[in-house]
Amino acid sequence: MKDVDTLAPGTAGSAADPARAMRLTATLMLVLMGAIFIASKQVLDLHPAWGFMNAFAEAAMVGGLADWFAVTALFRHPLGLPIPHTAIIPNNKNRIADTMADFLRTNFLTPAVVARRMQGMNVAGAAGDFLIDPEPVAQDGTRSRITGGAAELLAEVLESLDPNRLGTQVRSGLATQFAKIDVAPLVGRMLENAIADARHLPLMDGVIRWAGLTLEDNEDTVRAIISQRANAVLRWTGLDERIAGSVLDGLYRLLAEVLVDPDHPLREKIQEGMEKLAQDLQHDPATRERVEDMKRDLLQNPAVAEWWMGVWERIRMSLIRRARDPDSALGGDMRKGLKELGDALHQDARLQMQVNRFARRTAVGVATRYGQQIVQLVSETVKRWDATTVTDRVEGAVGRDLQFIRINGTLVGGLVGLTIHTLDVVL
Repeated sequence: MKDVDTLAPGTAGSAADPARAMRLTATLMLVLMGAIFIASKQVLDLHPAWGFMNAFAEAAMVGGLADWFAVTALFRHPLGLPIPHTAIIPNNKNRIADTMADFLRTNFLTPAVVARRMQGMNVAGAAGDFLIDPEPVAQDGTRSRITGGAAELLAEVLESLDPNRLGTQVRSGLATQFAKIDVAPLVGRMLENAIADARHLPLMDGVIRWAGLTLEDNEDTVRAIISQRANAVLRWTGLDERIAGSVLDGLYRLLAEVLVDPDHPLREKIQEGMEKLAQDLQHDPATRERVEDMKRDLLQNPAVAEWWMGVWERIRMSLIRRARDPDSALGGDMRKGLKELGDALHQDARLQMQVNRFARRTAVGVATRYGQQIVQLVSETVKRWDATTVTDRVEGAVGRDLQFIRINGTLVGGLVGLTIHTLDVVL
């Protein structure tokens, strides 16, 4: 606890050195006044001026000693003597802690004070200015600290999370959202709009070409089916092969005619079927229910779940590699995104107002909910300090000014003594 509550290295020394120098100055001045008093006491009869010097030194010693006692009594017992009402700060550190906490709570952490102080702050504008140009990119093209830190944070978060559990949660969330979508009307409207804009024609041509390629790849199967269905006479005479060839040639010719002739009757029949399907998807309850059943079966299929887990793992590993790679486009994308956000925060007055309002409400909420815990932390921290720590910190913070009190007390005391001696001589 002592290591946590003591000052950071460098701060104590830097604060104590000026105070120590001023303490030495004040003490030397007091010693000088004592020397002048003793010396002038020996030569009072030589000249009246020495009387003025003696009176000044005598009163200066009284003033300096009085202020030395007052300053010392704040932090410790003068000369180590347990004089009542001395070592005030060490003996009252608990009351000081409670007073500090009460002052902080009353003047800073009340919702009204926080809201009033946040009213004139443009948090969004300041954030926008920083995001526009947070820091220059190094000459070697490496990422700035903000983008590099954000990318590394993203990589560490993705690595720390359980990939299976996270992938399952994402899949479950997507499945839940997808289950809420009525797919059939959506597909029906898409198909209807595609037909109206003639965007279905490339799809139709692709299906026809696919049918031709499929038929070509399965010629042997078609010939075998025709041969099996033919009677023994046809197989004996070899006519089954000629029939199979004629059937295949007719199918190829039909597909070619449908592909090249935009007004072919079969193409019109296909389009009529697509138009009816588009209407049924939107308005026929039975068709819509069949589509919903297909969707549910698809979502519950283990193969789909396994496929998604593979996709998610590839996405996760790709993001980790890109975040760790200084030459990837991720850093540039993040810088671009942050700059665009900064431009929006800087230029959009309405967005600034919304962000500032959110920041103000957040700060007020924190003060309302956690204000008591914050001030209690301050109070308990000060109470945990030992007397030496409290003394060193307070004296290090204000000790230099306190030594000025001793110096001023010495000088003012001397001037008062000089004035009294002058009045005594004159009157």
